[in-house]
Amino acid sequence: MFIKNDTITLRCAEPQDAELIYAWENDRDVWRVSGTHAPYSRFQIEQFLLSDNDLQANKQLRLMIGLTESGNTIGCIDIYDYDAVNERASVGILIDKAHRRQGYAKAALALCIEYLFQDVLLHQVYCCIDETNTESQQLFLGQGFELCGRRKEWIKTPDGFIDELEYQKMKD
Repeated sequence: MFIKNDTITLRCAEPQDAELIYAWENDRDVWRVSGTHAPYSRFQIEQFLLSDNDLQANKQLRLMIGLTESGNTIGCIDIYDYDAVNERASVGILIDKAHRRQGYAKAALALCIEYLFQDVLLHQVYCCIDETNTESQQLFLGQGFELCGRRKEWIKTPDGFIDELEYQKMKD
């Protein structure tokens, strides 16, 4: 599966992505954002990549973000908590540190939202962001998401608890 524009290509994760995903999933700097509490083995990553990456069957889908011109993979978007009955899903995005603050997250998220509303036929998309992650908050607000909830003291950090904010975007 390829979804692309002039800048970004979204494609399903494949076995050759194992090393990149292994590095990203084991980066402790992003664990709080991803809800991870323990490292993943290469074997676990490889098994995930060999499994059926099917939104309908598994209620989740990982799309790799590539640069259209070079083909270089620079991140991923996870679509999860897919609910076909209520026509909604949650999204999360990761851009490799070397490619952040260049507009790629904005382009990839826009392409993903277009796919979810036009092809998957969702009614709404949502995300959860910790209150200290202002860059992600701005990214999603810039794509038309609205703040719809706050979970008080939801995420434990070494410095204490912080709130989690929920944003959603409805299909126009």
